[in-house]
Amino acid sequence: HNYQLVRRIKKIWDPQNIFNPGKIVNALPIDEDLRYTEGQVSPQIETAFEFNENEGLLAAAEKCNGSADCRKITGSMCPSYQATKNEETTTRARANMLREVLTENGHQPLPLANDELKKVLDLCVSCKACKRECPSNVDMALMKSEFLHQYNKKNGIDFKSKLFGSIHKQNKLGMLAPGLVNFMFKNKVTSKLIKSVLGVAQERSLPELNKITFRKWFSTETIQESGVNGSVYFFVDEFTNYNDLEIGQKAVLLFNKLGFGVKIVEHEVSGRTYISKGMLDEAKVCAEKNIALFENIISESTPLIGIEPSAILTFKDEYPKLLRGEAQAKAKAISINCLTIEEFLYRASKSINFSGYFTDAKKHVKVHVHCHQKALSNKQASQDILSIPLNYTSEIIDSACCGMAGSFGYEKEHYEVSMQMGALKLFPSVLCSDRETIIAAAGTSCRHQIKDGTSKKAKHPVELLYEALI
Repeated sequence: HNYQLVRRIKKIWDPQNIFNPGKIVNALPIDEDLRYTEGQVSPQIETAFEFNENEGLLAAAEKCNGSADCRKITGSMCPSYQATKNEETTTRARANMLREVLTENGHQPLPLANDELKKVLDLCVSCKACKRECPSNVDMALMKSEFLHQYNKKNGIDFKSKLFGSIHKQNKLGMLAPGLVNFMFKNKVTSKLIKSVLGVAQERSLPELNKITFRKWFSTETIQESGVNGSVYFFVDEFTNYNDLEIGQKAVLLFNKLGFGVKIVEHEVSGRTYISKGMLDEAKVCAEKNIALFENIISESTPLIGIEPSAILTFKDEYPKLLRGEAQAKAKAISINCLTIEEFLYRASKSINFSGYFTDAKKHVKVHVHCHQKALSNKQASQDILSIPLNYTSEIIDSACCGMAGSFGYEKEHYEVSMQMGALKLFPSVLCSDRETIIAAAGTSCRHQIKDGTSKKAKHPVELLYEALI
């Protein structure tokens, strides 16, 4: 009776059957319009990343069941949807588009090299929140990187992507005259020209270079390589080496003060920027060289510690998927002992009493946690290590992606959405803080976004611990 009543209402108000035809009434039988037909064979697609745990790339996309958790406005997923409120920016929309393209083009070479798919994936910031918060753990960041790889293979990589993807090479060149580069970055005339050439939003400030590289500083200092509490290997990521020298210095000196020896070796860059731009052949070389180097020296007693989350966490996430066979097994084994500095200090504090090393002054800290830490590491560690000094209190800012996401927020076509992401929760939380509250953020991109969005300086948690030493 109720169904017939609904049919009558529908006929009265929609006599031409314009709205949702076949959805509310007169639906097709349950065995009609199925996605798959009897005997249909799923295409086996060659990929740079290994998707075996999902039985291939198509199955990885089809993990999305349309639950629409990516449309929520709490948590971290999906920051571009939270900013735009457009369905096409959800993880669900991206997964559906991937499935559609792969189903149609799966038997062609480089099936992902599709311009319509490029538009749908454009605002994915590869924050990895869906990997953690989606009930089906749809890993859109991994699939976007694979898409970019195949798209670049077919169409070639554009100048801007190639430049940002290999930014460590440009920074290495810039270190020949860092003072001149920094002057040009700050000067209104030259910076405007540089931003125009690079496709960077004019509203952005450009990240300055160190006066010397971190490696150069380390080689000239007397650093203790062994300590009463053991030793660690320090991962010299491409951002610390060229842009964040002071943070790297304080991390090393903090380790020594807390009784840990610090060692570094000549290794490859993490490959994070390569991965973000789909330059997976180059990223694979980084992974192969780093795993071959670290396999015999990294262990539970001498872990590899990084201060830039996006760099050190490539060992946990992308390296095992880029490699195959024996190299993959080694990457998985090593990844267990590759930790962010927050995670390492948090674990160490469980067995070592650090309280005597720090001031008893009172401080309050608000922490913005890097997206990759939330997805792949322990976000609580970022707060807990800032409670090691006796009278320090800390709280985690309830924010999604800051909006910078590597080079994403620098690019002029993404600047507006980038700032919308930051304005959701991060900027208001920072701006409403009193003058005594300290802002902390582990990610170099996060700190830059906070600076551009609020004119306030955020510090790495390690800097705060170092400054709290007595």
